Amino acid sequence: MSSLFGSSSTSAAQSNTPGDISKDITLTSPPEDGISDLSFSPQADYLAVASWDKQVRIYEINSSGQSEGKAKFDHEAPDGTKVVGAGADKAGRMMDLQSGTTTQVAVHDQPIRCARFVDVSNAAGPILVTGSWDKTVKYWDLRQSTAIASIACQDRVYTMDAKDKLLVIGTADRYINVVNLDLPDKFYKTIQSPLKWQTRVVSCFTDATGFAVGSIEGRCAIQYVEEKDSSANFSFKCHRQSPPNTRDVSNVYSVNAISFHPQHGTFSTAGSDGTFHFWDGNAKHRLKGYPEVGGPISATCFNRTGSIFAYAVSYDWSKGYASNTPQTVNKVMLHPVSADECKPRAKPTGKR
Repeated sequence: MSSLFGSSSTSAAQSNTPGDISKDITLTSPPEDGISDLSFSPQADYLAVASWDKQVRIYEINSSGQSEGKAKFDHEAPDGTKVVGAGADKAGRMMDLQSGTTTQVAVHDQPIRCARFVDVSNAAGPILVTGSWDKTVKYWDLRQSTAIASIACQDRVYTMDAKDKLLVIGTADRYINVVNLDLPDKFYKTIQSPLKWQTRVVSCFTDATGFAVGSIEGRCAIQYVEEKDSSANFSFKCHRQSPPNTRDVSNVYSVNAISFHPQHGTFSTAGSDGTFHFWDGNAKHRLKGYPEVGGPISATCFNRTGSIFAYAVSYDWSKGYASNTPQTVNKVMLHPVSADECKPRAKPTGKR
């Protein structure tokens, strides 16, 4: 199979063989401050990069893996022609990539942590949903200046993701709220995270039947929405390292990002240890692990075809402000996904 950045091998190595990052390409002119989020357009290879320098940058990625900065605006979820950035200024701003104009489209009483475009029943077009540290989630019709609906959460919103009619909201104190977007103004279900420590990220399955949860304690959980599927729920350890010449000791790192492959339904995890891994959740199997990339990985995403895996190498604030030094690396890498790299594990054939 010929993929981005040239041809790639069609055979997958064993999962205990480190993956190859030698062909990964660095994004041109990345942000100069911490990178907080990445998002590809679902219609073209445009990559939005949000940063602590108060800006959202838009890059076009060509077929050879080279990148070009197309736009930026001061201040995450593209619908193909529009990008929304939300931040600590308590406002959400939208750039129209065709006209280049920027407008304010959302406001909260505290910093906005998350923003997603969703499809809501009976709405004329895509609706923007924002989650904030003011403990609310709000829905915005981009033609109006006020929120069309709001939900009060138990605590500050730390993470949020949406797929089809599924919206999942992770808050402080480990609450996870599930919303059916046919009934967007109330919770369909609320659970306490199956992981014992603070929720860092939630990410919806590609078929919208459930979601993955990552915590600060080097664990990931696979959680289905419906009770009838609960027997398939499980959690596992990841992003942990044992120091050399030690026994019964592990350094534990935060799981900062989880991204699902748009075609195969397999997923990645990335963490403060500076590594990323591809997993087959159905087989409970790690497909491939990759070596350290030179710093914590703060955000990840696949492009619309799954041929590019983007990851941000940037400080993730896991060690407080004192560890954010001028020498801290800030870069976005583009990993070409080979033919079999993210394919689910082949099911064993039964004996006769």
